Amino acid sequence: MSKPKRLHPIASVIQTGKRLKGFTLPGIAFIISVGRHGKEGLVGSLVISLVVVFIILFTGILSWLRFTFRFENDELRIEHGVFIRKKRYIPFERIQSIDLTEGILQRIFGLVKVQIETAGGGGGEEAEAVLSAISKEEARLIQEYVAAAKIGGAGETQFVQEGQPVFKISFGQLMILSLTSGGIGVVISAIFALLSQLDDLIPFQRLFGSFEKWAVHNLFIIAIIVFLGFFLAWLIALVMTMLKYANFTVMKTEKDFVISQGLLEKRQITIPLNRIQAIRVSETLVRRFLGCGTVTIESAGGSNANLEGANVTLLPIVKVKQIQSIIEPHLPDYIFANSFNPAPKRAMWRYILRTWYFVIPIVLVSLIFLKVWGMLSFILLALVTNWAILKYKAAGWALNKQQLSLRFQFIKRTTVFMKKNKIQSLETRESLFQRKRNLGTIEANVKSGVGAGGGSVIDLEKSDIEKIFEWYSRNKKGDCNEV
Repeated sequence: MSKPKRLHPIASVIQTGKRLKGFTLPGIAFIISVGRHGKEGLVGSLVISLVVVFIILFTGILSWLRFTFRFENDELRIEHGVFIRKKRYIPFERIQSIDLTEGILQRIFGLVKVQIETAGGGGGEEAEAVLSAISKEEARLIQEYVAAAKIGGAGETQFVQEGQPVFKISFGQLMILSLTSGGIGVVISAIFALLSQLDDLIPFQRLFGSFEKWAVHNLFIIAIIVFLGFFLAWLIALVMTMLKYANFTVMKTEKDFVISQGLLEKRQITIPLNRIQAIRVSETLVRRFLGCGTVTIESAGGSNANLEGANVTLLPIVKVKQIQSIIEPHLPDYIFANSFNPAPKRAMWRYILRTWYFVIPIVLVSLIFLKVWGMLSFILLALVTNWAILKYKAAGWALNKQQLSLRFQFIKRTTVFMKKNKIQSLETRESLFQRKRNLGTIEANVKSGVGAGGGSVIDLEKSDIEKIFEWYSRNKKGDCNEV
């Protein structure tokens, strides 16, 4: 038994900072909106905003004072709540994963943030328990209590196993990962989201009215500005990716994968081996050209606010031909198939026609209204046709003993490896047109966090789908020969 402990006082600063951050833009918009009605409206809006800020500060401090945790009877016991007192008792043996994060403030004070996920606790909006600022010694104690409980010796602590190395990212791999990441889309989306929040602060209509007149005579300068804007967004995405995946290391203990990453914000994620539902290999077009891919784990852990607990990056960038040699010694039950049964040749035109449904109308409208310039739309038609052929070529399936492997492509080519006893459901669909051509779609689902993961392949041979269902209907512990 231990005495109730509070989080480090910096926890109140972190929590209050998050609340103030969420209030800043709406607060500024409120002040400007009400302030337009005159001096009295401006003063009134400022007073209201200051009252709200004071309430946020007061409740932040009060919630910190009312939050306590302790170890008692092989449980982590948490009590919290400002007006309504809540108690949460978490047995150590139910804890599935412990994620450690060191943000900038935590690192300054030698602290860590601890997120705890439990069996059956992945359906909420947040982790089962979050200790936002505790000492590294207290975090180590939690890990030791949990490790002791899992081997049946709760109450007698032991040091967490160091484990054996699985993967450590090199500087060259980090550079390839950063240069080929799709983070630029996230940066641009964040910029547009920020601008939408500043709609009341910036007179966009007046600015763009003047800009339109200037733009007609300065197209070259505009092109340079646009190029520099995209280059800056790409550079920001590059730096963000490098900071996130710097020092990426995977260790394996007896029952877990322990993943560490990050430069400014250090994170440590624990993935129990028995919670792994599937392994996913993703290859973008650029990375396929380089022979590289990303390996992620579909896990039964995670929550709505912690989706990374359900889809965890195991190998952020690696040569595809090296995946088997890296992972197989640690997960010997998985077979990383490199030969797949393809979709039949007659399915190729179905892949092409599905993309043409959306593109042909655009081509026709361009030819009608843009005349000669409309001919450029044929470039779009050629691109989407090639994309459809790539999707067709990627489609495939394989059965190896107790494992189903599905490969498919949308933007990137994805291969999912699923053990039979982890598959939650296996479904098939047939449209009228598929039925006429003796084709069908197969979909396999596994539990992944708060939802389902897995994959589906379109337009497979109907006899192939029947083979997969026959394999799945056998006793999961029986002998399943390779198909």
